[in-house]
Formats: sequence, structure tokens, C-alpha cells
Amino acid sequence: MLKLAVVREGKVPPDARAPLSPKQCKQILDTFDVELVVQPSEGRCFKDSDYEALGVPLQEDLSDCDILLGVKEVPIHSLIPNKTYLFFSHTIKKQAYNRPLLQAFIDKNIEMIDWEALTDDRGDRLIAFGFYAGLVGAHNGIWTYGKRTGKFDLPRMSDCFDYAEVKKAYAETKLPPMKIVVTGSGRVAAGAIHNLHDMDIHQVAPVDFLTKNYDRPVFTQLFSQDYVQKKSGRAIFDKQHFYAHGDEYISTFKPYTRVADIFINAIFYDKKAPVFFDRTDMLSPDFNMSVIADVTCDIMPDASVPTTLRPSTIADPVYGYDPATDEETAAHLNGSMDVMAIDNLPSELPRDATQFFGTQLIDNILPELMRKNESEMIRRAMVTQNGQLTEPFAYLSDFLAGKE
Repeated sequence: MLKLAVVREGKVPPDARAPLSPKQCKQILDTFDVELVVQPSEGRCFKDSDYEALGVPLQEDLSDCDILLGVKEVPIHSLIPNKTYLFFSHTIKKQAYNRPLLQAFIDKNIEMIDWEALTDDRGDRLIAFGFYAGLVGAHNGIWTYGKRTGKFDLPRMSDCFDYAEVKKAYAETKLPPMKIVVTGSGRVAAGAIHNLHDMDIHQVAPVDFLTKNYDRPVFTQLFSQDYVQKKSGRAIFDKQHFYAHGDEYISTFKPYTRVADIFINAIFYDKKAPVFFDRTDMLSPDFNMSVIADVTCDIMPDASVPTTLRPSTIADPVYGYDPATDEETAAHLNGSMDVMAIDNLPSELPRDATQFFGTQLIDNILPELMRKNESEMIRRAMVTQNGQLTEPFAYLSDFLAGKE
């Protein structure tokens, strides 16, 4: 019988999420012909006793398990050879800081299945935390603006038990007039917009956002055709052409920098595409934005905005950026912008995010995982197997060898 395990998260800084909640583990045991155990953890948002109370066994040594499920990267020293792992490896985009981890998969003969690469036949992702990244990121952007201006105060999501508690705070908070621009059209942007609606922030069309004044907080959502255009001036926007040939486009985002107070960046950025604005734009006297919530969290120089010098953390969520010096400063200073660039945002709402992720796992992934060797979906997402890169990830060969 197939034996699954939920591993303890070992990355630093710690992450409180899990791939499955206690109730979802029980659901799997009741529904599927598998064994399932949970590695004990003091840092997980659910207590060990929460799993035990539902009859889910705890087990420290996972060496007899077949498939091990986690969230963030498993530390190299914790990887058990000859096992199948599923977690976000952060290797498939050639992240240099995780090259040793990719090599460890090969050295330890690990079948590495990356959550990020699990897609349907059209290439659409089947499991992700992105919605909660957007939801938390939008909240943090508004929270940052409150701290910067002193006009209102919201709790940190990380200090709340769950999102229901956060929404109670929204009902008790009067937000001042402010303008928020959101970029993106995927799961992350959907989460951000859901959060702004929960704060009772009114959505307006881009043209109205640029031309009208409001006595209440408002936001607008921009799709790619709203903030780029082809260098040739071609009138008809072709999204697929933009995705494939981003270097043939220029940014038209500048008008929004003049009227927005807060920028929530929730796009998937390709380095070929134009940046939204540069330091010269930021030094202009009509540049109005003072807070950037960069949910995308691409780090300079490979970023869509010049302000994201590094990730921030849940413990220290905001830093300042001075465009005159291109250097980091303290937060909330005149002459500097505030940057919120936490790279593990869903961990601020770990219970909600775990439940959300686990539902996708049970519905979309687990049935395929049980027929792993026959599943085309699993094949597409398997990064390493039999001590080598698989065919879909052969493009990582030069990166793995240190040639790029």
C-alpha cells in the first residue's frame, strides 16, 4: 500500500503552512487506499494533537514512506535518498541560490515533483497558493499605507487566527480616500482584488481612475494591454504576442504613477518585458505613489519595478527605497518609497492557505499521484528521476553544471 507523509517544514525563516490540514488528512485516510503519517512539528499552524485527535498517526522517521509532501524547500541534509518528494523547489526557473538543492536531488536519486509544474493539458497550473499571496499582499499594502500616513490602523494578518478575524477588523475600520492600482490577471491578482472588496474598497475603470477624484478609497485593475503597447504603435493588442515577444513592447504605466497612492504588483514577470517605471520616473515631481506591495517579489535587476532590492519578511515586512541613491532606507521616510516584498505571504494566514491548498491537492493531484507511473500530469512535473534531469527539465543542464 502506498504510504504518504506530511514533512516538517525546515526552511529558515520558518513557514507555518502544511500541504494538508488535519481534517484533510482524515479525509484521505477515509477515502483513498493509502497510509498517511505526519512528521511532528512545533512550528506548524496546526498542532500535532490536532492530527492525532482525528486518528492521523504522527511519525518522526519517514524512511518507510513512499511519497513525502511539503510546502517550501526541504533542507538538503533532511532529504531521504531514493524517495519521491513534492514541494516548491524553486529550482525550475534557474534560481541560483538553489542550484545545490537541484544537485542534491540527483545525488540522492530523488524523484522531485514540483508543485509549480503540475499543470493540465493546456498548461494551466492545478495547485498553488497564489490566491492567498495576493490576498495577504493587498492587505499588507493597505496596512503599510496606514502606517506611513497615520490615518488608520489595521492588524497584521499574521497576528490573527484566520481570515474571519481579519474581516471583523475591516468592519470596524474607516478607510480614508486613496487610490490603489493592481496589475495582473491570474490567481494572485484575484486574491488581491478579493481582499480589496472585503475592505469595501470600490473598483473603478482605469480611465475613471486616471481622470476622476473620489471621496472614498478606490482601486483599478490593469491587464497587460492597459500598461504596455507595441513599440511600433500597433493598435490591436495581442496578448500571446506580448508574452512571447515582450522586448518589442514599452510601458504605458506612467500615468498611473501620477495619481495612485498604492501599487499592488501581482503580475508574472518575464525579463524580456518592459519594466513599469524606472528611477528617473520616480524622481519626477509628479510621481505620487508612496507604497509598493510587490507580491510578484522579483528581485532587482530582474524585476518589473526598481524598488525591490530584496525580499522582506513577515517579521520585518517593509523597507524604504530612495530613488535618488538607489539604496534601501528605513521605512516611512520622506523622499523614500515603502516596499512590501514578503516572499512567503500565504504563511501569514497559514490555516486558511493550508485548507485552500489541500483541497486542490485532494481534488486535482492525489488521484494522479496514485497512478504516478502512468500519469502524464506527474511526468510533466517530475524534475529529476533515476539520478538525472527528466526530459521536460533538460533545459536546466547548463544551469546545473554552473555554465549559466
